[in-house]
Amino acid sequence: MLTIGDTTRHIGRRDFLRVGSLSLGGLALPDLLKAATSPPHLRHLVKDRSVIFLFMHGGPSQTETFDPKMTAPAGVRSATGELQTAIPGITFGGTFPKIAALANKINIVRSFATGDGQHDVKPLVHRHTFGANLGSLYARVAGNSHPQSGLPTNTLLFPQVIDSSTQANTAGCFNKNFEMYSYTGLLGSGYRPFMPGTGGQLQQDMQLNLPMHRLTDRRRLLSQLDRLQAATDQAGAKDLTATRNTAFNTILKGVGKAFDLSLEDPKTIARYDTAPLVHPTSIGQNRKNHRNFSDNAKTLGKLLLLARRLCEHGCGFVTVTTKFVWDMHADDFNCSMTEGMGYMAPPFDHAVSTFIDDLEARGLSEKILLVCCGEMGRTPKLNDRGGRDHWGNIAPLLLYGGGLQPGQVIGQSTRDAGEPATNPYDIRHLVSTIMHALLDIGELRIAQGLPDDITRTMTSWKPIPGLTGND
Repeated sequence: MLTIGDTTRHIGRRDFLRVGSLSLGGLALPDLLKAATSPPHLRHLVKDRSVIFLFMHGGPSQTETFDPKMTAPAGVRSATGELQTAIPGITFGGTFPKIAALANKINIVRSFATGDGQHDVKPLVHRHTFGANLGSLYARVAGNSHPQSGLPTNTLLFPQVIDSSTQANTAGCFNKNFEMYSYTGLLGSGYRPFMPGTGGQLQQDMQLNLPMHRLTDRRRLLSQLDRLQAATDQAGAKDLTATRNTAFNTILKGVGKAFDLSLEDPKTIARYDTAPLVHPTSIGQNRKNHRNFSDNAKTLGKLLLLARRLCEHGCGFVTVTTKFVWDMHADDFNCSMTEGMGYMAPPFDHAVSTFIDDLEARGLSEKILLVCCGEMGRTPKLNDRGGRDHWGNIAPLLLYGGGLQPGQVIGQSTRDAGEPATNPYDIRHLVSTIMHALLDIGELRIAQGLPDDITRTMTSWKPIPGLTGND
């Protein structure tokens, strides 16, 4: 791992948010070199905007979140009741009071479907994204790093980046070593997302010890980076200078500053903190995913704060995962809907509402688009244990900011919230909505330098109507 500090005293997490654990997060040095020396990308197509994709891994229920159906029979309607929102006549599930109060600033899509009930990360990695992480598809146009800050344009944030004690892998996640999130499909490994705090080749190979007084000495740092020359053989010696400079910029100029939460006002950090909302001792100890609920509460708010910081420093696409916690079958592994929402809703409600309030106060609502959804929804009817099972025919979707027209509930579901009752929208519509927010799609149609199939599909998909002004 990269260690910056004295050999007897290293800079700790509180001082520099553990730069060692952040070191290029799984992005191998040859890949970094390719990013630095690749041909110019299509930066002129990139809007001054970022996306934060809050992935609700496990599959949240559409009924207990944003479509409660309280006129339906018991066993179908929301097990957590409903709350009136800021939009007259529109209610959300009974455990989201803060988000309900901000409904006039967000958009909810009630006729969105992911297509199947399989646990995966399909809204992020799908055949419609050419088997690549959606952020990697964006980076194929924008380039791998921001031209000014040097920050990677596509980043994945897992709970470990906030708290190293959180579990990396959990039974049933189907994401050992975070592999599914980081797929690059046909794009190649050079577009692999930046994954701080998750280990990776560079963290294993890179072992530097710099005295504290040399931290700002660029020449000495670069001379230490020369020790990694063997790792750059794939790219050739002529590109070593670009590699050294990019490594320096990424480790110190870009990542170090952007990831240092201590630069935030302590009051802001406290506002985002979701850890006090669900104490570990309040979670049923008999639940096998007890740690997941606890880890989610400990990290979710600060993950969104960190994501906001990254966007401010030039990152175009940030994925935040809540771990495998929205799976509420009420079996021996998972909670019932009522119990599970008691663990999940308070951190989610608080983190998302705090994020919205923060962006509104900072004037960033046009600059950052927040997307919240999981890989599927839940069955219209509760099972006999009080849980809901896998369901791919409809799923909750929340969008905020990014220049979208706010305060809308788009589409309707059937009376049991089991199917779209109006025009259905799928992953292609969501991807198009995101890409319209990030890129100049009109110019993309005539741009040179992208594979034809990527250009053709990205420009032919339609965004969700009423959101982008590109209907």
